[in-house]
Amino acid sequence: MELNPVIETLLNHRSIRKFKDKPLTQDQVRTLVKSAQAAATSSFTQSYSIIGIDDPKIKKQLRAIASDQAYVEHNGYFFVFVADQHRNRAVGEKNGAGTSVLDTTQRMIVALGDACFAAQNMAVAAESMGLGICYIGSIQNDIYKTAEILRLPEYTFPFFGMAVGYPDQNPEKKPRLPFDVVFHQNHYHSELSEESLKRYDQEVERYYQTRTGGTRRETWTGQITRGLSLPYREALRPFFKDQHLGLR
Repeated sequence: MELNPVIETLLNHRSIRKFKDKPLTQDQVRTLVKSAQAAATSSFTQSYSIIGIDDPKIKKQLRAIASDQAYVEHNGYFFVFVADQHRNRAVGEKNGAGTSVLDTTQRMIVALGDACFAAQNMAVAAESMGLGICYIGSIQNDIYKTAEILRLPEYTFPFFGMAVGYPDQNPEKKPRLPFDVVFHQNHYHSELSEESLKRYDQEVERYYQTRTGGTRRETWTGQITRGLSLPYREALRPFFKDQHLGLR
């Protein structure tokens, strides 16, 4: 396989959960946000916003929501990606357009997609600059509290956070599913490759044992099975309703 620096950066990705006590500069923050803005956007709606957080008090509050993960508080900078229809609604109302379309599922998907595209651009940009990143979905653990802390208006959803900073660790890469399990040629193949999954489970179990010094023994299929049996973040549905998102 022929590689170049961009592909090497992508293939070398790993989540960083321990950062040096060194803040990002404003130039670095601006570069990361501009890189995020260069991402694709559905129909040029640009239906997302990025909230940059360097206030220690707010970081600490978000850490408490996000399962007390220390790297939510201790990092070079913390970003929150918001699926944002509020801005487009304000534009529509100012110009006398109807805005009822914004509460549709289609528009919600657009906003979520735009936020994801922007975030991944930022992640790659950060890693190309020698920084590390970790996505933080657990800011959704108490979605109403997160929205309150960030002072979010209606028609917005705090999708996830991203901790960015100078790595203070070099963790092993987390193994991904085998190519033949993820890639489907021409049409979807419903039958799973049991042999591929078995080998993958063994690889994941070895990864967790190495990462935790032998205290965690878990396979990928076991993790997925366990997750299917647990109700999770059930406040999201009423939150979407209150925010006028995805109602129809």
